[in-house]
Amino acid sequence: MADIQLGCHTIRSHGTQVARIHMYDWIILLCLAVLDGLLNIIEPFHRFVGRDMMTDLSYPLKGNTIPFWAVPLIAIVLPWVVFCGIYFKKKNVYDLHHGILGILFSVLITAVITDAIKDGVGRPCPDFFWRCFPDGKPSLNHIFVLQNYDNVTTDVICHGEKSVIKEGHKSFPSGHSSWSFAGLGFLSWYLAGKLKAFDRKGHIAKLCLVFLPLLVASLVAVSRVDDYWHHWQDVFAGGILGLTVASFCYLQFFPYPFDNDAIWPHAYFQQLAETHSNGNANSFNIRPSEFEDEQEDHGAIALRDTSPILDSMESGRRP
Repeated sequence: MADIQLGCHTIRSHGTQVARIHMYDWIILLCLAVLDGLLNIIEPFHRFVGRDMMTDLSYPLKGNTIPFWAVPLIAIVLPWVVFCGIYFKKKNVYDLHHGILGILFSVLITAVITDAIKDGVGRPCPDFFWRCFPDGKPSLNHIFVLQNYDNVTTDVICHGEKSVIKEGHKSFPSGHSSWSFAGLGFLSWYLAGKLKAFDRKGHIAKLCLVFLPLLVASLVAVSRVDDYWHHWQDVFAGGILGLTVASFCYLQFFPYPFDNDAIWPHAYFQQLAETHSNGNANSFNIRPSEFEDEQEDHGAIALRDTSPILDSMESGRRP
């Protein structure tokens, strides 16, 4: 990244170059999207469901409180709005790019893992009875027993719509829950860094803002239990999965929230260090943070920030 000169880091001036550096990451992202599409096409494992098991799988078949199309809006688009708002205020394309790339990796890696487990486990949903028998007529007598359950294995023989039955075998883990925690969990990490929530000053309002996305993700997860699409274990596992992947993806691009450099991604400070080591001190005389411009004896502009990287760079170039 040494060829990127810092200054006012806008999309127009540096966006293409930063994206080109991460070209392979974007290609991998596209491959993950294709892989997740294939996992949704294949038929999941059909776990054994006997007559006696139907009692626990007879919850009513309801619609979705949170539609499928709304999950990407909540998990991806909503955090993007926050990223863009900070970009327009601070003009740091590194932060915008890495925020967008990081949350897409978080959601898509989570989606691939979630759908792979769904297909492999094949756990029936709580409303599986009505998916299997949409007319509500299970085996009530000897004739229906022969028609609705296998004579040898006693496994259920469904006569409902194929696509509805297919979704009925994909209860564990919850996709709504894992997607929501993957996207909004990443946003919580991001806000913790931007707000310096762990600066030991005891501002509880910062923590409230950090936990707000997690509350929204939790409500999305709870709605899946309320709609009888998932068991509570499904949404719990989905939430843990999404939050774990979000944590790894955030820390791949950003420092820990309690770090002095938590406000910006690793790549930003690495570029500052590389530029300074190459003697290009004038290329980063404007920085999207809380600076104080101060005239020195030789007329240069000194940078003021809490970053130890910038402090060492300043002291290194002073006579």
